[in-house]
This record gives sequence, structure tokens and C-alpha cells, in this order.
Amino acid sequence: MRVLITNDDGIQAAGLNALRTELCKIPELEVHVIAPDSNRSATARSITTRSPLWVEEIPFDDGTTGYATDGTPVDCVRFAELGLVGERPELIVSGINHGSNLGDDITYSGTVAAALEGIVLGIPAIALSQQSAPGALDYYARRDYDFSASAAFSAELVRRVAEDPLPADTLINVNFPPGEPSGVEVTHLGKRLYNDEMQLVDEDPDSGRVRYRIYGFEPSFEDEKGSDLSAIARDRVSVTPVHFDLTDRPSLDRLREWDFAGMLARAEAAAEDTEAPSQR
Repeated sequence: MRVLITNDDGIQAAGLNALRTELCKIPELEVHVIAPDSNRSATARSITTRSPLWVEEIPFDDGTTGYATDGTPVDCVRFAELGLVGERPELIVSGINHGSNLGDDITYSGTVAAALEGIVLGIPAIALSQQSAPGALDYYARRDYDFSASAAFSAELVRRVAEDPLPADTLINVNFPPGEPSGVEVTHLGKRLYNDEMQLVDEDPDSGRVRYRIYGFEPSFEDEKGSDLSAIARDRVSVTPVHFDLTDRPSLDRLREWDFAGMLARAEAAAEDTEAPSQR
């Protein structure tokens, strides 16, 4: 199986390299690395469209090489799809992220975004993240991590996926507790409770500008049974299946009952009434 490893912490990140080392031990895998050249955390599904991207081949300590780019995690997956490392990958593995990606956090995460890009392209994917301390959201890379246990488990998970492939529209979002896990739970996404506030950091009296910090304060969560947040709070590995279909299907029938034809007719009539005389 051809596997692409990527992340949002950068190609030199300890989490990526711990994962790469473990996956390279599996003889059935053909492992490739394309990752950002520096930290791209919280870039979500952003892509680079207005400028060409630099790519550099980077040597690793074991004599293998990977590719670093000045693009985003999603760009990295696109590079693999377009042939930078040969044939398209059969599995995307993103991580191991320095910090958790739980509940609502996944919508901001570059780690999960890379995995989502895989399933957009019809390639199954796994997103891997490790929390640094209980309750931490890890907006700032300020803590040390031990990835030995999470990298070993990740290798076992990839080995299983290689034997029993996932559906092409499914990714697995995995989060590890900061220490030795007490078990593994299959979970659903939980609800994060953000405690952000607008905190004045600096003022420039000459320009009149002020500088604020609005993110980075410790969040809480709804302690809901079966959620990924609750599992991590109890030092358990959280394994959550995720797909990309955002359609609220129960609301389809309700919206079909709305008089959209009437709305359109009234809007067209209003537009005609406001046309300039020269346009009539």
C-alpha cells in the first residue's frame, strides 16, 4: 500500500518523524512524506492559488527523504495526487499532530484538513493527534511530547487499514491522551466550549491601532458519554469516523415546503422596480 504522510506542524516535527519511523518498519507499506516546510497549524482547508509553490527534497536521519513545500497541508495532499511522489497514494496519514483535534476543533485543524482532502479525492485517510496535557487546546506549541506510544498504535492502525481498507469517503480521526492510554474508545465528535475573550496586548498611539489576542484561553467541553472529548479526559484513545457530507438531510423536506418560486418572483419584481430609468 502506498501511504502519504503529511501534517500541519512542519516536516521537521517530532510527531511526523515518530510516525514515519514506525510506518517504515512495515514492509507492506511504501511510505512517502510531503509536508509544509514550517508550522501551518489551524490553517484548516486553506489552499494556495495565487502563487506557485516551492518544493524541496529533505533528507531524514535514516537516509530516506521527503518533500517540504511552502504550501498548506491540503496543498501537500494535492501534490501527492498530482504525482510528485509517483503514483497517487492509497492512504493519507496526517500527523501525529502536536495537540489534540477534538469535537468542534476539527473544523480549524490543518491536520484533519489534510485527511479530509484525501476523502475528497477518494483516498481513505487517518488523522492523528496527541494532547499535551489534560484539557489543553494547544494553540501554542509550548509543551514537550512523548510520541512513542501513539506512534506505535498508529502503525498498528495503519497495518489494519492496509489489510481491511476503509471506504473511500471515510476518515478516522484519532486522538491520544498525553500519557499512557487506559484504553481505546470508538467515539463521536463532542462539543467544545470555548472561553475566548478579547485581551488587549498592545497599543500604537501614533497610528491609533490596538492589538488584541482573541484565541488561546483554556476551553472546556460538554462531558457527554461516548464523545471524543470525554474519552480523552479519561486518558483513553479516541477513534472517530468522519465523513465530508455536511448536508442536513432531515431539513431537505422542510425547505422544499418553502415558497422559493414566490420568493424569486417577488425578488425579480423588486429588482425591476429599482432599475434606473436609462436601463428600462
